[in-house]
Amino acid sequence: MPEDFHLASEFSRDSLWLADWPLCQLRLQNDANYPWLILIPRRPDLVEIIDLSAADQQQLCVESAHLARFLREKFSAKKLNIAALGNMVPQLHIHHIVRYEDDLAWPAPVWGKHQARPYNEVELARMMQKLEGLGAPDKMF
Repeated sequence: MPEDFHLASEFSRDSLWLADWPLCQLRLQNDANYPWLILIPRRPDLVEIIDLSAADQQQLCVESAHLARFLREKFSAKKLNIAALGNMVPQLHIHHIVRYEDDLAWPAPVWGKHQARPYNEVELARMMQKLEGLGAPDKMF
């Protein structure tokens, strides 16, 4: 991890580290209501995607698409919600949320609908098993 990269405390509190990819840290949001992963570019002081270099923007796109394809296939998603909001936590991060017509918030956005429900031990083990095989994409440059 670059020495000058610091993870916002909210991510440490509300999500679990899964892997460091070529550009991003991959984290699992600790909310068993939805399969929800987050990509956080490991660069300092980023707020918007346009704050990344052109090469890093392309790498972010590669990593996001790689994650989205995996989630759609492995979780049989009805819809993927992919967003870089940052209204509450300004550090650049991209949410990847698997949505189903019978999930708690459907068809509305997940934010503010229901309180997060942390994974219990069994649910977390099941989720980690589903995420097996999610390797890092190749680095473009």
